[in-house]
Amino acid sequence: MSAEELEKYETEMELHLYREYRDVVGIFKYVVETDRRFYLCNAVDLKVRTEAGDAYFEVSMSDAWVWDMYRPARFAKNVKVVTFRDVNIEELAKSDFEPPPKE
Repeated sequence: MSAEELEKYETEMELHLYREYRDVVGIFKYVVETDRRFYLCNAVDLKVRTEAGDAYFEVSMSDAWVWDMYRPARFAKNVKVVTFRDVNIEELAKSDFEPPPKE
């Protein structure tokens, strides 16, 4: 596979993922961003843990959708993320549920 073919494939996968996101965003209540992934979910719990003087975050989510074009299944019943980096959690407003019109 050439570099051009690979780039075209990844572009098509990214577009497919965006379209899937647009179709499912309305069924979720929260957006969760970590250093490695972007999630949509209906329940989220954030705990700050400390061990040997270091702090880290433990994020538990249920009924989640994961933005990751390399995952064959993006829906997950339960997700747990442990990270030393920032975590951003936002509750979606009803107006946020209006995705852009389909092309």
